[in-house]
Amino acid sequence: MNAAPSRPKLPAPPAPPVPAPRAGVRFTIVQSGSGHRLLVYGPGGIGKTTLVAQLPGPVAVIDLDESLPRLRAQLEAAGRLANIQPVDGVTDWASLRAVLQADGWDGIKSIVIDTATKAEELAIAHTLETVTADGKRVTSVEGYGFGKGYGYVFDTFLPLLGDLDRHARAGRNVVLVAHDCTSNVPNPAGEDWLRYEPRLQSPNSGKASIRLRAREWADHVLFIGYDVSVGKDGKGRGAGTRTLYTSELPHCMAKSRTTQEQIPVGDDGAALWAQVLR
Repeated sequence: MNAAPSRPKLPAPPAPPVPAPRAGVRFTIVQSGSGHRLLVYGPGGIGKTTLVAQLPGPVAVIDLDESLPRLRAQLEAAGRLANIQPVDGVTDWASLRAVLQADGWDGIKSIVIDTATKAEELAIAHTLETVTADGKRVTSVEGYGFGKGYGYVFDTFLPLLGDLDRHARAGRNVVLVAHDCTSNVPNPAGEDWLRYEPRLQSPNSGKASIRLRAREWADHVLFIGYDVSVGKDGKGRGAGTRTLYTSELPHCMAKSRTTQEQIPVGDDGAALWAQVLR
C-alpha cells in the first residue's frame, strides 16, 4: 500500500508587531526663580523710563526711543545711572531679535525694550521688506489687501515674545514699555466706553492684535497715569502726582499676578518694584 504523500509545510505566521512603548507622563515641581514679564505703559513724559531704570539691576535697556541720552543728567543726579547698561547695535528688527538671542546676558537681572511701540514700527518695516504681495513689494501695511497686512505684522512680532520668554525662564525680568492710546471698549451688557490701553496694533476685529496678545503674555500690565479730578465746572485739576494701576478699571487696561493695589509713584521706584515683583 502506497504511503500518503506528505503535506507541504506552511510557513509560520508572522509574529504580531510589538507596539512601541508609549512615553510616560513626567511630573515636576512648581519652579521658582523665573523672571516677571511686564508691559508698562502711559503717556509720554510721565516717567516710564525713569521708573523701569529702578528695576532690580543691572538693567539692560534696548533704547529704541533714544531717551537715555536726554535723561542721563537726571539719572546720574539721582544715582540711578550705574544701574543701567544700554544695549548697543540695535538698529532694525533683525538686530533686535539677534541681540536677544545672543550670549552674554549673564548677570543681567532685568531687560527693558523702550519702547514696544517703536519695536512694532521696526516689525512693520521688516514685514514690508520681506513679505511681498503677488510677488511685488508694497509700501504700506494696507498695500497687502484688506486686513492681510495686520496678520503679517502680527506674525513678525510674535516671536519677539518667545525671545523674551527664554530670558524670563532664565530668571530675568523682561519689560515692554509702551506709549498709551485711548480705545473703545465693546460692552455686551450696555454702553461702550473709552479707556487707556497700550499703543500697539489692535484691529477692530480683534484678530492679529499685538495689544491683546501682549496683555495675555504679560504677568503684569501696568498703567501709569496722572492723578486728575474733575470739578463741577467740568475742568480737570491735578498736582502732577502719579499712580501705578495694577488692576482693571473702567479707565485703563491693567492686571497683575501679585497685587491689586493702586501704588503712588514717587521717587523710590525700588520700593514700588519690590511691591509688584514679590
